[in-house]
Amino acid sequence: MTSDTPMPPDAAASSARTGGGLLTGLSAFPLTPVTDDTAGGVDERAYSNLVVRLADVGVDSITALGSTGSYAYLNRDERRRVVELTVAAAGEVPVIAGIGSIRTRDVLQHAQDAQAAGATALLLAPMSYQPLTEDEVYGLFADVDAASSVPLVVYDNPGTTHFTFTDALHARIAQLPHVASIKIPPVDGGPAVLAQRVAGLRAEVPTDVTIGISGDPVAADALNSGCDAWYSVLAGTLPDPCRAIVAAAADGDATLAADLSTRLTPLWELFATYGSYRVVSALAEELHLVRHPNLPRPVRGLDETGRRRLRHAMTTLRAAGVLDSAADDPGPRRS
Repeated sequence: MTSDTPMPPDAAASSARTGGGLLTGLSAFPLTPVTDDTAGGVDERAYSNLVVRLADVGVDSITALGSTGSYAYLNRDERRRVVELTVAAAGEVPVIAGIGSIRTRDVLQHAQDAQAAGATALLLAPMSYQPLTEDEVYGLFADVDAASSVPLVVYDNPGTTHFTFTDALHARIAQLPHVASIKIPPVDGGPAVLAQRVAGLRAEVPTDVTIGISGDPVAADALNSGCDAWYSVLAGTLPDPCRAIVAAAADGDATLAADLSTRLTPLWELFATYGSYRVVSALAEELHLVRHPNLPRPVRGLDETGRRRLRHAMTTLRAAGVLDSAADDPGPRRS
């Protein structure tokens, strides 16, 4: 920790931030399927079924309204309703709720709504139209922290927010009493580079702040390199293979975790080409979990070439035993 970094918070603040080990393991990010844009609204039945499916598998937490959950495209009433649906369908599985918005006033409203609906933790990305300074981002987190009674996850996602956190800013924000986890973006370069990244960040933040990885293709390497959590896009639709990767890493079997991730390469390749958001939307359709279309306009799903590639990938995954009959035929197609 650098000489100008504040000392760690006191024991009371530490207790406020940890949430009893909540922010570890596998956090699944379900899609939020929307109805036709002219009608608006969320497909509540399909969404609740997605959440029940995750709870039944036994993920460690469910994150509503992440990027996969289309939070930036939903209004306040829709977002509040999504959190209510998630809490109702999740049973005893903890619910993390995304609260990001461009204006602090709106972020605070979303935070209030999510906590009132029973969210166990909050997820915040520094969204912006005007580029934000580090002091402005710190001020955003400080304002939300002051209004929070539950743990807060820092959502470091430069691909969508176009803001890049420095480790110094992470260290500063991590001193806030409710900041309990940092969700870092994927790191290229392989396991050694990932291990160096995780170790470097861990040295800068309090020991009770967990470090989680996003970017599903590198999750196994990140978990093997010391990440505490995997904030997973794919787990929102295919939780079983993701849970197996987390379990292998937790057992110290780095080779098995890496092998299980390699089996998902056909999906990782599609993520790289089309983006995970569109791929999991189409995957959920192919598994008969949601209707088509299910993404908020102007976003559109995969084109026919992408869908053919996805179907081929699914055939490969079935042959490898990654997609079994239960996962591939969860119920009748909704119409």
